[in-house]
Amino acid sequence: LCLSFPVPLALVLSCSVSFTLSLIHPLPFTLSRALSLSLSLFLSLSPDKDIIYICPFSGALKGKVFITNYRLYFKSADADPAVTLDVPLGAIGRVEKMGGASSRGENSYGLDITCKDMRNLRFALKQEGHSRRDIFDILFKYAFPLSHGLVRTHLLFSHLISLPPFNCIITTIVQEKCLIRSGLPNDKWRVTFINANYELCDTYPTILVVPFKATEEDLRKVCTFRSRGRIPVLSWIHRENQAVICRCSQPLVGMSGKRNKDDERYLDLIREANGTAKLTIYDARPSVNAVANKATGGGYEGDDAYQNAELVFLDIHNIHVMRESLKKLKDIVYPNVEESHWLSSLESTHWLEHIKLVISGAIQVADKISGGNSVVVHCSDGWDRTAQLTSLAMLMLDSHYRTLRGFQVLLEKEWIGFGHKFANRIGHGDKNHADQDRSPIFVQFIDCVWQMTKQFPTAFEFNERLLVTILDHLFSCRFGTFLYNCERLRSKTVSLWSLVNSDLSFYQNPFYTPESNRVLYPVASMRHLELWVTYYIRWNPRIRQQSPVEQRYIELLALRDEYLKKLEELQLSDSSPNSSHLSNSSTPNAASPTQHITHLHTPF
Repeated sequence: LCLSFPVPLALVLSCSVSFTLSLIHPLPFTLSRALSLSLSLFLSLSPDKDIIYICPFSGALKGKVFITNYRLYFKSADADPAVTLDVPLGAIGRVEKMGGASSRGENSYGLDITCKDMRNLRFALKQEGHSRRDIFDILFKYAFPLSHGLVRTHLLFSHLISLPPFNCIITTIVQEKCLIRSGLPNDKWRVTFINANYELCDTYPTILVVPFKATEEDLRKVCTFRSRGRIPVLSWIHRENQAVICRCSQPLVGMSGKRNKDDERYLDLIREANGTAKLTIYDARPSVNAVANKATGGGYEGDDAYQNAELVFLDIHNIHVMRESLKKLKDIVYPNVEESHWLSSLESTHWLEHIKLVISGAIQVADKISGGNSVVVHCSDGWDRTAQLTSLAMLMLDSHYRTLRGFQVLLEKEWIGFGHKFANRIGHGDKNHADQDRSPIFVQFIDCVWQMTKQFPTAFEFNERLLVTILDHLFSCRFGTFLYNCERLRSKTVSLWSLVNSDLSFYQNPFYTPESNRVLYPVASMRHLELWVTYYIRWNPRIRQQSPVEQRYIELLALRDEYLKKLEELQLSDSSPNSSHLSNSSTPNAASPTQHITHLHTPF
């Protein structure tokens, strides 16, 4: 919905420039409701201000730009077809001034905008009269509201939508349904509400599953020996062999090699619940990093202290390495792709190498569980690499999470419920683009999921469009799903799943074949991994935007709808009195219209 109204004179004067009220809202709503929102939050630059978009593919394009508190929208005036930009302000990571009043050269004065979704934008303006000041100030204020002390209700766009948080997935309900589906609690595992008020661990969910023999006092003692109080708790249980995936953070061993008898006994209770000789502990970090963490009070489970456990390091690098790797990838895919050195350039980013290590680690976890052995997974604090490993392993082991609804539950449970730091890793509303806490951990996970969908094209109910939509709204701030660091901090906002569930067919994979007991083991080899071109290079119009498989998706969906319509028509005609008479007079072996439709073959 895009509506334009003249702004009251007082508002014009207060902004010292002519403005137009432009309501460009991503969700449908009534005009009265739109007008009930604070008018000052929908300031948009007047369309009579000339601006030039320096397009890396089409050159300099004159046009008009509109900026609201949700998006930056540009439309060219002299190109056919028109070139448009539609950028949620949440996707903007950096805004810089380009050139000065005395700059020489055409289009040397304006703004550079760095986006979080793999693209950069450059706008040029006339140099006289500080023409870029208004655009810069508005962008800086509404793209980075947390850095400007705006009141809580105006922090991010999701807080402005005066609609009920429909179709939200409440983490507590998700946990309860997962427990019922998994056959929990049982005689080996119990549910505890010790964290009901987030007193045990402020980044954990309120409902936890722990060994049946572990008391509440045991949990409190173990909490003191695990980083951030993130004790080992059950994440998934195998319905047949009862092997479990538990997740936690590193033990606080420190340089002195401290031991904690309560922690050691607690891990032994996890092992006993499964009845195996050894409990496997998967530490996501490289061993050298785990040793180095002792200097800051962390560490890992030593053989002398945890005698009934085996420790395996998975060599997945930390958030800083992943951040630099994605930066290198962006440099080679935007704005131009250099064909002559493409393979060597891609290799130098190490992005696919990191993808390989994450998938390889998850395969080891899934394989151990399939063999009937329980595992404990952790990294340093248990909210980055740990979430990647547990959720990917669960995708491999459990076909429920490969459905559209199940995948939503997986993200809510393993990422949101267990406290992945979305706010810090993405930097929602924060101008500090150089913050060392930022890292594409969740982007990397979705990339791993995409790799699996490529290797198993019939195993997932959802398509690539769902994964791209999730990443787009990871940055957009249109929904509250990915805005916070943990469950405790979440507020009532509209959920991303309200958009997804409103039209599930848009995200469905027509090749999907349900297989309830199939375990997926993707090939974690550089020869079988691909760069996700339709996400990372989608802004380049010279790169083919739609793969042959995607085109086939669309054709098959249209063909399916056509056949279903024909089937419905034949069934209706078959149920009419005339068709009933004809049916009774036909030979016994004559096939019914429905039978004929059943044997129609889709042309491949």
